[in-house]
Amino acid sequence: MQQEYDALMKNYTWDLVPLPPDRKAIGCKWIFRVKENVDGSVNKFKAQLVAKGYNQVEARHHQTYSDLGCH
Repeated sequence: MQQEYDALMKNYTWDLVPLPPDRKAIGCKWIFRVKENVDGSVNKFKAQLVAKGYNQVEARHHQTYSDLGCH
């Protein structure tokens, strides 16, 4: 999880800006997966930071945005 966070920060995935007083922040959560080989042995562990999309609202340009970080 720390590697994923460090990669997001290193790649400037987002900017930290003040939240307007009339807005609420969208939450996020970590998704964990185990990637397996064909024989069932563990290949690698994966972590993904995703926005809770059900809290999104339509943007001014009539598009819905979702932040996604993968590693």
